[in-house]
Amino acid sequence: MAARPGRWLWTCRIGFEPHLYEELAWAGAEPRVLGEALVESEGKQGLVLAFARQSFRVLASFPGAAPELAPAMAQAVAALPASAPIVLQAFTPDTPRGNALAAEADALRETVRGLLPANRLLEDTDRARETGAQLVSLCVAPGAVTVGVVPAREALSLAPGGRRRMKRAGESPSRAAMKLEEALDGLPFEPGRGDVCVDLGAAPGGWTQRLVSRGAKVIAVDPARLMPELASNPRVRHVQESAFAFAPEEPVDWLFCDMAWRPLEVAQLLAKWGRRGWASHLVANIKLPMNDKNPILLRVRHTLTEDGGWKGLTVRQLYHDRDEVTVTAHRR
Repeated sequence: MAARPGRWLWTCRIGFEPHLYEELAWAGAEPRVLGEALVESEGKQGLVLAFARQSFRVLASFPGAAPELAPAMAQAVAALPASAPIVLQAFTPDTPRGNALAAEADALRETVRGLLPANRLLEDTDRARETGAQLVSLCVAPGAVTVGVVPAREALSLAPGGRRRMKRAGESPSRAAMKLEEALDGLPFEPGRGDVCVDLGAAPGGWTQRLVSRGAKVIAVDPARLMPELASNPRVRHVQESAFAFAPEEPVDWLFCDMAWRPLEVAQLLAKWGRRGWASHLVANIKLPMNDKNPILLRVRHTLTEDGGWKGLTVRQLYHDRDEVTVTAHRR
C-alpha cells in the first residue's frame, strides 16, 4: 500500500504496528497501517510516541525501486528549498521481506544521489542537526518506494529508518550493553569520569561494564553475582540486595535500571528515587506486558512525572529494545 503525499510515514518494530496505530489514533492523527513496520498518519505537531522509530513527511510514492524511476525521485528531492543542505538516506522496513531489499535500497540511494547537485548534499550525518539540514529518506518497501523529508533537528533519529545499530563489544556480557549504548547515544551528555551511578538489577553486569568503561563509578545492586572482572574492579561496589530495598548513602549522579520486573512496580521504584532526590539523571528499561501496552505506559509516565517529579521524560522503543521501552529523564 502506497503512502499518500502530504501525510506522514512512521516506522516501528515489526509486530508493534497496532500499538503505534493506537498512539496516533489517540492523538487524532487518522492513522493507516501500510504494511509491516509502517504506519501513515496526518501530520500533528508535538506528537510524543513511544513506538515510533522514525517519521517523515511524504513527498511522493513510486511503484517500486526500478532505476528508471530514480530521476522522478531526484526531482521530488530537488524541489525542496535550497536554503538547507540535504542528507540523503535509504532504508527498508525492519522485516524479513524488507531486509531482503537492502541491496536494492543502497543502489537506489546511489543513483538518486548522483542526480542531485553535489553542493546540496551533506555527507556527514552527525552534523545534520547543527547545520539545519533536511533529512531525506527513500523508504524501499515491498511494492513501493516512499520519498520523504523531515528537518534533522526534528527527526526522531538520524539513523536510516531509526535503526540505530550499536556495535556489540566482544567483552560485553549481554545484549543489554547495546541497549544502554543506544539510550546514551540519544542524550545530550553521558555519564563520565568521576560520575557516580547506581545500576539497579545489575547482574550479570552489561550496563555496569559500559558505565565503568566511561570512567564512572558504579554501585551495582543485585542479589545475583556479577562477572568476576567487574566484582574485582575498584570502581564497582556490588551491593547484594534487592533493588526495592536499597537506598543510597547520598545522592548520586545517575540512576540506571534494567530489571525484568512488572512495569508499574518498576515505575514506582524509579518515582521514589526521583521524589527523594536520590539521583539527578535517569535511564531505565521498562518491560511491557502482553496486552494493554499503551494504557500501562500512560500510567508509567504519570507515575514518573507526577509522583516522582522526573522532568524531560522520554519514552521510546529503541532499535535494540524488544518487548520493552527505554525511558530517560532528569531532576533539574
